[in-house]
Amino acid sequence: MTLADMLIGCGIMFAVTFATKAVGLLFVKKQIKNQFIKSFVYYLPYSVLAVMVFPAILFSTSTIWSGIAGTLVALVLAYFRRGLLVVSVASIATVFLAEMCFMLCA
Repeated sequence: MTLADMLIGCGIMFAVTFATKAVGLLFVKKQIKNQFIKSFVYYLPYSVLAVMVFPAILFSTSTIWSGIAGTLVALVLAYFRRGLLVVSVASIATVFLAEMCFMLCA
């Protein structure tokens, strides 16, 4: 991933986050009571970020299998509500170990 790709991704994330907040401020005069709309506006930036980051997680390693292994470890630890540091370090260690295993086996 190049610097230009990262800047474009940050710009898209900024635009989506800003648009969801600006539309609410500009066009909605009353407080939103619909739970679906509230949750949609709240989770939209997170879902856009996940969609942009997920392909990079899989394809930034030398094999897709090490990316999948790191993703699975991160999902399991996040499911059990571990902290961000623990999830990140464990995923990175899993990818590193998987890459080392693939290098030794090949």
